[in-house]
Amino acid sequence: MINVVLVGCGAMSKAWLDAIRQIDGLAIVGLVDLDADRARARAREYDLTNAVIGSNLDAVLDQTQPQAVFDVVVPAARRAVALSAFAHNCHLLTEKPLADSPENARAIVEAARRAGRIHAVVQNRRYVANVRRIRRFLSSGAIGAPTSIHADFFVAPHFGGFREEMAHVLLLDMAIHTFDAARYMVAGEPSGVYCQEWEPANSWYRQGSSASAVFDLGGGRVFTYAGSWCADGFRTSWEGSWRIVAERGSLTWDGNDALKAEVVVPGRDGIFDKTQTIEVPPLDASDRIGGHLGIIRDFIHAIETGTEPETRGSDNIKSLAMVFGAIESAETGRRVAIAEDAQ
Repeated sequence: MINVVLVGCGAMSKAWLDAIRQIDGLAIVGLVDLDADRARARAREYDLTNAVIGSNLDAVLDQTQPQAVFDVVVPAARRAVALSAFAHNCHLLTEKPLADSPENARAIVEAARRAGRIHAVVQNRRYVANVRRIRRFLSSGAIGAPTSIHADFFVAPHFGGFREEMAHVLLLDMAIHTFDAARYMVAGEPSGVYCQEWEPANSWYRQGSSASAVFDLGGGRVFTYAGSWCADGFRTSWEGSWRIVAERGSLTWDGNDALKAEVVVPGRDGIFDKTQTIEVPPLDASDRIGGHLGIIRDFIHAIETGTEPETRGSDNIKSLAMVFGAIESAETGRRVAIAEDAQ
């Protein structure tokens, strides 16, 4: 049995607790929130009658001595939670983003290394079935090596609350999902970005609801991102809409179920090379999916086997570096190098 303390009992904690109740061999032994009444309400809602409730993480960890901490707090509190978890010899699984700044991200990853503890991030877009299929298909070489990756993200949610007041709202709150998926699907290593943000006249956000970015992913691969939190009409999927161009063909994905590929074949129609449809194979039995549930299972498996989870912090920090690189570029109006020591 793996005993866990969950810290942060706001709205997002429901997605975690819904997944946790489906996992055998995992017990929530403590719930922590600055508002202890909110933690008690979560305990009643999920029948966690034996869980220790508190507003001080260190005190609850001292009392429960768990193997792991699940971090669902606001990003600004990530570093303090991480250092507390590692000081109590706990493994740590955290909601995205890994941290609220490059400095805090590096500090958390380094603290995990020094403590010898497993640290991973809930970067759940990797656990979408079609993201797995695309990665496997491109790795097969069926249409050659990817050269250009393009993603559009256009939705118009009226969240209310903090998002409508925060700076860099699209890049900081949402874009990491798309950035991480792009990096994963083509096995890219980010090295530079140019980005522009703007606030359209129709926006109800304070700053940064629309952005366009161009990333260098290494090996001659370029990734373009265009997105908006205030684009009414023709809404894309939450996964975005994708076109990946490769040496001998292309793949498109609407972010839902429409996943298609074409490969170049001998001959031409006028000035255009001929192409034909090629099947993108279904999921392989080894492909891990399931969003929060899949990632939590992966994390528990890593604890039990001493292996590293796929979304480990030391890798996820590269996707976070794409976010902060884009923000710096938007603020300075220049291309920003994403150096290894910034990851």
